[in-house]
Amino acid sequence: MGFQDSSLVMLQTSFLPIQKCGKDTQFVFQRNPRKVSSYIVKATISSLQDKNNDYGTKLVTFLGKGGSGKTTSAVLAAQHYAMAGFKTHLVIHSQDPTAEYLLNCKIGTSPITINNNLSAVRLETTKMLLEPLRRLKEADARLNMTQGVLEGVVSEELGVLPGMDSIFSASALESFVGFLGDVPQKSNQKDVFDIIIYDGLNTEETIRMIGAASKTRLYLKYLRDLAEKTDLGRLAGPSLLRLVEESVSISSRRPRFTGKMSSEVWDDLGQTLERVSSVFADPHRFASYLVMDPNNPASLNSALRYWGCAIQAGAQVSGALSSVSPSYCVESVESIKKTFSPLPFAYAPNLSVNVPLDWNEIIHGHLSEDLRSLLTASGSSCVTPSIKFDPTNKTVTLLMPGFDKSEIKLYQFRGGSELLVEAGDQRRVIRLPSQIQGKVGGAKFIDRNIIITIR
Repeated sequence: MGFQDSSLVMLQTSFLPIQKCGKDTQFVFQRNPRKVSSYIVKATISSLQDKNNDYGTKLVTFLGKGGSGKTTSAVLAAQHYAMAGFKTHLVIHSQDPTAEYLLNCKIGTSPITINNNLSAVRLETTKMLLEPLRRLKEADARLNMTQGVLEGVVSEELGVLPGMDSIFSASALESFVGFLGDVPQKSNQKDVFDIIIYDGLNTEETIRMIGAASKTRLYLKYLRDLAEKTDLGRLAGPSLLRLVEESVSISSRRPRFTGKMSSEVWDDLGQTLERVSSVFADPHRFASYLVMDPNNPASLNSALRYWGCAIQAGAQVSGALSSVSPSYCVESVESIKKTFSPLPFAYAPNLSVNVPLDWNEIIHGHLSEDLRSLLTASGSSCVTPSIKFDPTNKTVTLLMPGFDKSEIKLYQFRGGSELLVEAGDQRRVIRLPSQIQGKVGGAKFIDRNIIITIR
């Protein structure tokens, strides 16, 4: 998603629209009227949007300890993107009313328009349960697999079980972002967004959702073996696949499995999960930011830990931000920057929920240049590599922030072609290049990196 453009110079300024013609909107950037000098920079939003179309909708989320300012950061980022000309949708999956106070409006389960480019919606799993069950009932009515038993299920009676929130969050985000490639072109549908800002239940659930596709691929492999190599699987497998196929075809904009053999369906499911995993590793499609309270050591250490967990889940962290501390000093700023280096770091303004906010003044007059650059940076240039392969020395270097050496465990189960890394509550499988495949000969932990030697 190409935010940066040679025709756009980011300044710590305010801006006003001066001309609109078709899809090209020109903006004049000028310093706050209180400043003596002024600068005028013209930007063509269409050039940014054209680059964005090359990659599709981008998902942005924030990771941090509870109370560190994730929701505030999500709302701030949503307003920033919207006022930069990007069609932005804020998706909240919690009952926390903070966003409503910040935006001075009620956010419900139906999308609400905040301004020209910004809308918001609140996800509630009890309501999201209804649509998948409706599709299953419709599919069962065609196939008559349960002889009417499924039709007798009263959807409104069912409550939310542990784990359902993440599943239905992922489903909702897929409909907005198009992990599976089903989001239509912008010329064909108005409710297609440039950016989705996701504010989830908590950071742990968000990280699990990020890593769900890559983890599910391994479960799928064993389920396929069960379906194809056991009598029970061969008996029940085809019928279950037909039900899945029928349900998906009802909700999908295009049929995905129609007419295919069981083996082809399994292959397609695996490829689909691989595509979803690749989205979270693509900085043009996904960005996550660490959020912390600079006065709370637990918040700082949690942010470091979540950085490592996000890497383990298969995602990249694009930067770190913090609210401006009342005890702001150069030494503390440099210390925090060093702690999270090489991630780009910026401070965000303190926002109050006690009074209505003037978002034009906040976005145009109070965002630092560092924060603008942090949120608008895109592409591989803003991503810190988490894995480095050195074929010459036959080493693998893994970035593991937030973890002690004692917490990291290495396993090999399939010869020397893969490496399983366990840290904290996450496991990650790393496929080794052919030049350095072999058994682990040793490992050492240096400055948040574990260097593994292959023999």
